[in-house]
Amino acid sequence: MVFLLLSAIWIFPIQACTIAVVSGKCTPDGRPLLWKHRDTDNLQNALMYFRDGKYPYIGLINSDDSLLENVWIGCNKSGFAIMNSASYNLIATDTVELKDREGIVMKLALQQCETLGDFEKLLEQLPKPLGVEANFGVIDAQGGAAIYEVDNFKYRKLDVNDPAIAPFGYLVHTNFSYTGDPNRGAGHIRFATVEALFHKAYETQNITPRFILQSASRCLKHSLTETDLEEIGVTIDGDTRFVPFEDFIPRYSTSASVVIQGVRPEESTDLMVLWTILGHPFTSVVTPVWFGGGSEIPSILKVSSAGVAPMCDRAMTLKKHLFPIKRSYGERYINLAALINSAGTGILQQLKPLDDKIFEEAERHQQQWRKDGKVGSERDKFYRWMEEIIKTEYRRLFGL
Repeated sequence: MVFLLLSAIWIFPIQACTIAVVSGKCTPDGRPLLWKHRDTDNLQNALMYFRDGKYPYIGLINSDDSLLENVWIGCNKSGFAIMNSASYNLIATDTVELKDREGIVMKLALQQCETLGDFEKLLEQLPKPLGVEANFGVIDAQGGAAIYEVDNFKYRKLDVNDPAIAPFGYLVHTNFSYTGDPNRGAGHIRFATVEALFHKAYETQNITPRFILQSASRCLKHSLTETDLEEIGVTIDGDTRFVPFEDFIPRYSTSASVVIQGVRPEESTDLMVLWTILGHPFTSVVTPVWFGGGSEIPSILKVSSAGVAPMCDRAMTLKKHLFPIKRSYGERYINLAALINSAGTGILQQLKPLDDKIFEEAERHQQQWRKDGKVGSERDKFYRWMEEIIKTEYRRLFGL
């Protein structure tokens, strides 16, 4: 019995993503949002541009996925975007051996779907069992926004535009499904934390990519213990202060945090943008990628000849300062002093100005492109500037 309980504890955190689908009805600019805060044992992630389907698409991949069979969040030329979180309460007793096909399903959807209806048809037409137990978040260029709670044989749609289902115009999920067994699942503490964050942002009309990536993906609050590690961190003198680090939104296993910002129905889908934090949010910065303007993706976000994306690899190298304990329990304790301290020399504190600068410069370009109705030729110049300033600052601050 003890062995089984311990096994369950270790199984859940591996695929412990936090997600949100936000209708354009509740964002300040009327554009829908799709957020995936990815937790996985595949910590080296990258972005890739694909041309292997009806629509070209950009997706988050595992850097070592040589067969390119899976995509973990992405958007395509039609304005369709999809992501997922694992669910642990949809399937009670299941003898189906086919499992973990969520990434395959999302790749298929990006290759061929334009609308939520197309995705529903895909789920209905795919051979059963599907080999999934997941919450799929989807938006499209026609204003559609929904979460699909899917098991091997059926799905339930939660329409984010329906006030009876999503009264505030958004839905968040962790690792349980609303229509599943209420006594099972995982991620309930993270769910309560992110629910409180989003509701506060909703009240101030501030559910934006910047809020999600800077406040939610890096949130140091714990809803159960009512601990706020940021308040503790700014009082720390010295280089070392270990604190327990479990059931926060950011986790040791976080590999990326991505917000896909959709378009209004009258806009070109080229204006879709993937606001991407590749690697751990504590040690990485935002790197926006637009769908329009060409198929080129910044080189720091693509798999290099070394087999990793340089941006992700930098973030993972820097993360070792936060989790230096090598024993089996090391992942559960963070050196808070290395993250935030009273001297302002913590990793998160040192990276904040760079993160702000990239957001501000990207938003400036984005405003102009929206006026023009298309992504301009300045996109590649922005990418080069972004890559250079990231390389320069990581070298100056951390010797990386």
